[in-house]
Amino acid sequence: MREFVAVLDFGSQYAQLISRRIRECGVYCEILPHDVTSSELVAMAPRAVVLSGGPASVLEEGHPGMDAAIFDLGLPVLGICYGLQLTAKVLGGRLERGLAREYGPATIEVDTPLGLFQGLAGRLDVWMSHGDHVSSPPAGFTVLAHTPTCQVAAMGNEGKKIYGVQFHPEVVHTPRGTEILKNFLFAIAGCTGGWSMKGFIEEAVEAIRTEVKDGRVICGMSGGVDSAVVAALLNRAIGERMTAIFVDNGVLRGGEADEIRRTFTGSYPLNLDIVDASDRFLDALAGVTDPEEKRKIIGRTFIDVFNAEAARIGGAEFLAQGTLYPDIIESRSAKGGPSATIKSHHNVGGLPEDLQFRLIEPLKELFKDEVRMLGRELGMPESILQRQPFPGPGLAVRILGEVTKENVAILQEADARVQEEMARWDGYGGVWQSFAVLLPVKTVGVMGDERTYANVIAVRAVQSQDGMTADWVKVPYDVLSRISARIINEVQGVNRVVYDISSKPPSTIEWE
Repeated sequence: MREFVAVLDFGSQYAQLISRRIRECGVYCEILPHDVTSSELVAMAPRAVVLSGGPASVLEEGHPGMDAAIFDLGLPVLGICYGLQLTAKVLGGRLERGLAREYGPATIEVDTPLGLFQGLAGRLDVWMSHGDHVSSPPAGFTVLAHTPTCQVAAMGNEGKKIYGVQFHPEVVHTPRGTEILKNFLFAIAGCTGGWSMKGFIEEAVEAIRTEVKDGRVICGMSGGVDSAVVAALLNRAIGERMTAIFVDNGVLRGGEADEIRRTFTGSYPLNLDIVDASDRFLDALAGVTDPEEKRKIIGRTFIDVFNAEAARIGGAEFLAQGTLYPDIIESRSAKGGPSATIKSHHNVGGLPEDLQFRLIEPLKELFKDEVRMLGRELGMPESILQRQPFPGPGLAVRILGEVTKENVAILQEADARVQEEMARWDGYGGVWQSFAVLLPVKTVGVMGDERTYANVIAVRAVQSQDGMTADWVKVPYDVLSRISARIINEVQGVNRVVYDISSKPPSTIEWE
């Protein structure tokens, strides 16, 4: 059985980051709901458990809790921020409500340079984000570190291998955080590491062959990194019994269909089927303005097209999709848990209940950068792997309001100028996504001494590692100036361009 660590999610924006950091240490990790039972956990056989942070207070009524029996399983446990406070509360420690929230950089004094802090300095810079604090640890626990304002910055019970830190070791603002996590994973929990993309490929190929047997699979090919890697993985596993279906849904980037045809019949050939269903999608989207409804309509329409193609090629009972771990996390319902639904993904929340296919989602355990690593292991060209992420619903979720042929044409033209000018910039390699958004407003302008009343384009550029968090890119003014001038001068129907300077969170990368 694969060695893995379980992260119990109490609603923290950093839960996914904890998982990523653990994987970067070579240990496979999964995020589980905070209310998983001890018996369920035993059946999964994790090597260790990490309790995430969270926005709630353990001193409030109805705070997210956990099965206390988990502490009796003999598994090493590390509580982070809220996880530390919950550990203290469950095991009999004392907590106090903070008079002021401590948020930002701090320096801890290490009292016990062993265990979590083995091999580290006596003073460490960390990142704090909490209100309440532990004033007295549970019986059997030792204070491992403190600050002038936080009596218990870290605590541990060496015999039971239960530890907690008030700060966040998973963020870059805690410079030695990865070493703290490694001490927990290897020195305390006894993990061996070694999880890699090469090993993942072997597991995934074997799992696909076992599930599909002699059957046929159709793979929804968007042309983006995720679906391309899925198709390549299926191609390795079952060869020609996989058909990659690229659907022109009418809301693609300009020239996308031709580029896909050239790439996947030339430089990286796959068993490819191209279907022009643009009118079908645009008809289904007519009059729809709600973003969630757009996603669900597109998801259902994709399935209708796949059904028709499966019937045409004969015998396909499986549908493969490029669903990623963040897709699953962001589409998770708030029902029964502390994490709210951010948005449904067309390949997660938009599928019909009477789906005629059996789903295959071999990437659903991976983050975006891990998918690129997987693609490299599969020998895929960088021209494919370095493509910026593009949403499955395409430009439909970058057109705020109704999706029409006219709006699609305007956005395609505007987006092409954004891509061309961003690609000319030396800093383009550090950009996660850059794109244009068509806003549902018009503004007054002046062109050629005449009044205009035309559309507004918003430009968005972000940097990120995995899409779970992102910061806006400080694009040089001269680049933004060229983008604006080209859009206004060359795209009919646009007279104003604005730049989005929002980070995720609190915003999302896409506008819908």
